[in-house]
Amino acid sequence: MAILVAYDGSTPAQQAVEHAFATYPDEEIVLLRVVEAAGGSTSAGVDLVKEYFKDRRDEVEEEGFAEIPDLENAADVEYRTEVAVGQPARAIVDYAEEHDVDHVIVGSHGRTGVSRVLLGSIAETIVRRSPVPVTVVR
Repeated sequence: MAILVAYDGSTPAQQAVEHAFATYPDEEIVLLRVVEAAGGSTSAGVDLVKEYFKDRRDEVEEEGFAEIPDLENAADVEYRTEVAVGQPARAIVDYAEEHDVDHVIVGSHGRTGVSRVLLGSIAETIVRRSPVPVTVVR
């Protein structure tokens, strides 16, 4: 079984990783960090944007998972890291669709009401669009 954990370095994401490590210690765990792509680029700047995202992706691959070894149970669990570029919810769902993922785990800030409506909810979007079961950790 492959477990995909959406990881952005935030406290809720770290809680999602800890949940995955505690619940699925013997399964294949993939931590996916998404480098967010800003919309609205024109075709004239496409090469520049591609170069920026390549550099940003390389930077995240080098530094983006540095805090994982500090998490509880990290030394006892095997996991691998992946980096994607794009809108976070779409990139996570796309990864789950394109790879042999059986379950997705995401952290949530637990926003409700107006703040959720105004800010949107990456976790909610993943739950609605994911091709596999999703666990939201709060």
